[in-house]
Amino acid sequence: MSTNHSPYVLQLLNSKCRWRHIIPLFPKDAPIFAPDLPGYGGSAPISQNDKLSIGNAVLAALKTEVKRTTSSSSSSAIPIVLIGHDRGARVAHRLVLSGYDGLDILGVCLIDIVPTATQWQHFSSPVKAAKELTGYFHWPLLANVPLATRMITAYGGANWCTEMIQRWAGTNPTGLQSLKSDDALAVYGGFFEQESVIIASNEDYKHGATTDVEMDEEDQKAGRKIEKPLLLLYSAEFIGSRFDFDFGAVWKEWVADGVQIRNHGLENGIGHFGAEEAPEECARVIGEWLREVGEAGARL
Repeated sequence: MSTNHSPYVLQLLNSKCRWRHIIPLFPKDAPIFAPDLPGYGGSAPISQNDKLSIGNAVLAALKTEVKRTTSSSSSSAIPIVLIGHDRGARVAHRLVLSGYDGLDILGVCLIDIVPTATQWQHFSSPVKAAKELTGYFHWPLLANVPLATRMITAYGGANWCTEMIQRWAGTNPTGLQSLKSDDALAVYGGFFEQESVIIASNEDYKHGATTDVEMDEEDQKAGRKIEKPLLLLYSAEFIGSRFDFDFGAVWKEWVADGVQIRNHGLENGIGHFGAEEAPEECARVIGEWLREVGEAGARL
């Protein structure tokens, strides 16, 4: 990895979505760092699974890798752009607020999420609670780590992972073919045959119900908001349809005044796994946004 000619490093964060289709479509001169979230996939778990601890672990790895591979002797902060999907997007949201020494976050792209606190608040609506809890039953279930681990293990980790992916995928035939190509479901399901992966996943959701949402609420009370360019990519017919107003408005109270929010809904039956179901469209939208972010970063 060399950062000599690029204004930024792309940090791709994910847990349930892989970047195999979209990475070849990104700018050729942009260094890319795409780790598993600790404990997911083939990576080892860490002791704490809150989003800040996870984010600090991956940013520390990025910082080490850039210094190991770059020919530059500069001591200035490394410019990066965070791109995250699902749980990885929640890590990116936390990192853009908390920052990391030696790294300069130029922008953040969040794929298919609303703020964690917003999600929990949606469960409390008397009108929407039944539908919300049916569709997002896994949030409270997985937060009960010992029980959820035993239940998923008994059901079969691969069965659980495969069924959840199919539940959250879209209806577009081309998108589904793209998602399932390369025997991907078997690969993803295979990871969940390891108890450590099941536990790490459940610990992630436990912190999503406790530590993470508490930190979000503290940020809101203290007035800490996203102060970097924000791109929202989401499934228009799935998560986008759950809100009765412009999707960007969901994030408005979480973003500082004057910060531009770009949002793009993936239509035509594209589901939760946009980077795998519609990689060309995602790459085009992200690429246009990256050019703006890169130009702004080059002026700093």
